[in-house]
Amino acid sequence: MLKVEDLHAGYGSSEVLNGVSLHVKPGQLVALIGANGAGKTTTMRAISGMLRPTSGRVLLDGKPAQGMGAARIARIGLAHAPEGRKVFGPLSVEDNLLLGAFSRLPHFFGFHAQAAEELQRVYELFPRLLERRAQAAGTLSGGEQQMLAIARALMAKPKVILLDEPSMGLAPVIVQEVFNIIRRLKEAGITLLLVEQFAKSALEVADYAYVMEHGQIAVAGTPAELNKNEKVLAAYLG
Repeated sequence: MLKVEDLHAGYGSSEVLNGVSLHVKPGQLVALIGANGAGKTTTMRAISGMLRPTSGRVLLDGKPAQGMGAARIARIGLAHAPEGRKVFGPLSVEDNLLLGAFSRLPHFFGFHAQAAEELQRVYELFPRLLERRAQAAGTLSGGEQQMLAIARALMAKPKVILLDEPSMGLAPVIVQEVFNIIRRLKEAGITLLLVEQFAKSALEVADYAYVMEHGQIAVAGTPAELNKNEKVLAAYLG
């Protein structure tokens, strides 16, 4: 479904990614873990088109996606719920959700009618957003904004969703709620690439995981395999 091959990317003259390769199969939840500064968010930005790779390939359904702009990559089936949530604060919850569907639906005649079905599905998954649909997104709590960021990505009906640090800045009880949502997405068969600071929580929901160090993949395996790896245990799961 999503395949990254020998990806290099950075900012200006500073190269951050040094040949990252990973694979997310249809219906899988794959976790990308590692220390701060390892290159996880840069990987997500390079995959989704927010950052142009200097070399390497990104394949979505076997078709090249690297080098395209973020809007075009979104149209071909990849949604990115970015680090820090990035909701549009002055807009209502529902308008934020409708923006998620904008790339795949006609922009004039029929937009609201076609988006209504997805809105209903998202509101069933996130009843709290239904309660707050007319509220300005910027007035939501951090946990609610994270729900909105994930729900907005779902509105695009993507083939793959990138979730970048969904627990960042949230209280432990809200982190647990967010991971319950991630589990439900996985159970629904949605293909996910998850970057997460809480490695233990990420491995509890993942089918497969990659560990990044210094812009490269250092270790990869199933959660069971990584939980037996002494290096991973000492650095991330101790």
